[in-house]
This record gives sequence, structure tokens and C-alpha cells, in this order.
Amino acid sequence: MRLTATGLGHRFGEQPFLFRGLDLDLRSGRTYAVTGPSGSGKTTLLSILAGWVAPAEGEVDRGEAGTVGWVFQNPHGVHQRSALDHVVLPFLARGATRSDAEARAAVLLDDFGLAHRAETSFSALSGGEAQRLLLARGLAAAPALLLVDEPTAQLDRATSATVNDALGAAAGRDSIVVVATHDVGTRDACTDHIDMARFAVAPPS
Repeated sequence: MRLTATGLGHRFGEQPFLFRGLDLDLRSGRTYAVTGPSGSGKTTLLSILAGWVAPAEGEVDRGEAGTVGWVFQNPHGVHQRSALDHVVLPFLARGATRSDAEARAAVLLDDFGLAHRAETSFSALSGGEAQRLLLARGLAAAPALLLVDEPTAQLDRATSATVNDALGAAAGRDSIVVVATHDVGTRDACTDHIDMARFAVAPPS
């Protein structure tokens, strides 16, 4: 998939523009870090790319529109379900048999450093493990576009490093992955960088 945007700008009502003049050419198999100070429009940009918010200026071309996945900064799962179950479900929803879904889920868990936690319930996972699990689940759904909002915001440095490693593992797959982040480590784990400060019109409040 390829997603392009031309001349994007956004503001809420009559407030000053958060950003203007943003052009993008996003391609599957790459991970894009969106950085910038608070109020610069990082999460707003993700919502525009998803088609949930219409930009005040410019346009987004999604080509053959596909599915959109979103991984939030506070991981949510079914407490009593195992890590494996969380990743199996998207494969089942896409028509895989149970045995095939479990095999493919096991590969993803291994890629994200969670093979040893496959049978662990969600409630027993650490914060970093839960975030990595939801990244794996997001990719298991094979969205055309996977949006990740501040994945390390609630984590300590060591735990953040494991999540950033997982984001690195997301590159090269069939999805476009876009990550809003304040974390330099997350930025460096991605293949590409979108600095919202370059498109600021007024200092963020």
C-alpha cells in the first residue's frame, strides 16, 4: 500500500494552525516516527491519516483504501486470555484455521520477544510485554495502516527499549506503521522520521 498527503494543515475551529504544508509519501514495509513537542499535532495527524478527522487544508490519497489498526499508549486486553489467544484471534477473523492461526501467532510472538509468555494471561504481563503484545496483535490483523500512539509514554527506559526493539521488528511487513512519539529511542527504531516542528505555524501551547 501507498498513502500520500499533499499540503496538509489542521486547526480546530478558529484556533491557530497546529501545522501546515505537510506532504507525505508513506509506503508499506516502513515504520514512520512522528515527533514534535506537545501540541504540535502528532495524534491529530494520526487521526487524519486514519480518515477519522478531515484536515482543514490539503488532502490524503489512500489509494485502495484498506483497514486501519490503532495501538494506544495504555494497552488494553482481555485479562484472563493468554498472550497467544490475543494474537490468534485476528488470524481467525481473517479466515485461518485454528492450527494455522496458532502457528502464525507463535511466529509473531517470537518476533516480538514473547514466545516464552505465550500461555501467560494478559493480566500477568508487564507493561512492556503488554505493549509488545498489542503491536503483534495489530500486525496479525494485517492492516494497511497501523497507527501507534506514544507506545513508551508510560514505561521506564529499560522497558521502553524492548518496545522499541519490537517496533524495529515491525519494519518490512505489509503494513504502513506510523508511530507518534516523544521518545528518541522510538524515533531511532523507525525507518523514517516526520518532524512536526518543521511544519509548525505558531508555537504549540
